[in-house]
Amino acid sequence: MTVKINTKDGQIELSDDVIATVVGGSATEIFGVVGMASKSVVKSTESGISVDVYTVMSYGVKISEVSKNIQERVKFNLENQLGLSADMVNVYVQNIKVVGED
Repeated sequence: MTVKINTKDGQIELSDDVIATVVGGSATEIFGVVGMASKSVVKSTESGISVDVYTVMSYGVKISEVSKNIQERVKFNLENQLGLSADMVNVYVQNIKVVGED
């Protein structure tokens, strides 16, 4: 699936990979996020897009607060970098990493 944006000069098509890269980069900027568990899933909605973010968080962080920060950062970066409005950003915590654990 691609997201199409019509402008006065023509059409812009953004692949899921582009959107997933922005989402993954946004999520990993947040304190408490160690990495991504798998690739983000992007779905089109009537008024924008919906994104599922699968994360690995650090042990000892407040998961609800880190998740809220991910949602805010992802929405902000999608709007500012790609001009896309995210209706929903669903955060899934797939694992917890203990510091010093391999």
